[in-house]
Amino acid sequence: MKNTRKQRNFWESKYLNDRAYIHWYDMLTNLAISMFEWKGLPDSVDPRFLELALFADGMAIFFKDEDLSDDYNGQFFALQTMIGGRLDVYRVPDERRAYATNGYNRRLDSKDSVIIFNNMTRTNCLSDIEYFARKLYEVDRTIDVNVKGQKTPIAILCDENQRLVMKNLYAQYDGNEPFIFGSKNLDIKGIQAINTGAPFVADKLQMLKTQIWNEALTYLGISNVSTDKKERLVSDEVTINTGATAAQRYTRLNMRKQACEKINKMFGLNVSVEYREDLPLMEEAGVGEVDEEGGETDE
Repeated sequence: MKNTRKQRNFWESKYLNDRAYIHWYDMLTNLAISMFEWKGLPDSVDPRFLELALFADGMAIFFKDEDLSDDYNGQFFALQTMIGGRLDVYRVPDERRAYATNGYNRRLDSKDSVIIFNNMTRTNCLSDIEYFARKLYEVDRTIDVNVKGQKTPIAILCDENQRLVMKNLYAQYDGNEPFIFGSKNLDIKGIQAINTGAPFVADKLQMLKTQIWNEALTYLGISNVSTDKKERLVSDEVTINTGATAAQRYTRLNMRKQACEKINKMFGLNVSVEYREDLPLMEEAGVGEVDEEGGETDE
């Protein structure tokens, strides 16, 4: 019976751990693949799948296949790719193979396709999102444990013949029941409770979680206020906070723009991409109007 209860508690904790990690991973992934707005793409190109391939693989391939035009209402596609073979002077591979999970694959080269890279280092975002999701999950679950510790910061000492009774009473307490009922024969005098003194640090952990979340947003190029200051920010502080955010945007945006230029030149299209507009950081931070000397005026 004891082992069964331990196993149940273990699997409940594991389930919550898994759900917490998946929660943060999915949230960051959704943000990562929705940051860019593609314009002028042919109807046969799915911008969501394009961004998902860049997110997971660090690259995608843009090409033309007239044989698929009837099924997808167009001749152009952006799919996952495998690269290999000889490199040019800029280390771009000449051999590429477009493929899909339905079994489709086609051999391509630098004369009939364009590789779209995710960022300047030609790497994916997947590993970084996993990194941030794990840190957020660790802090999140630690907060849960600390909050739970405020509810049960005691050790109960009792006679062996009272153990089952104490477990049943504790189950009522742990289940948030408004009243706890015991028999009139319950030996209250034989029960001793020791306060384990679990400190409340959930508020500090929450601040840490916010800092990690802001780091993740900065990595994605999303405006955020990376500070825990209570007062309003001045213009110089806002500029510092947004500098890293803007720089992170360019690491991915520039490679997409470069690919658009090559696509347009090779296929005669008019494809473009921009970073989606988000709320101005100064509004998020509650910053008032800034005067010419960098000071702040009243609202």
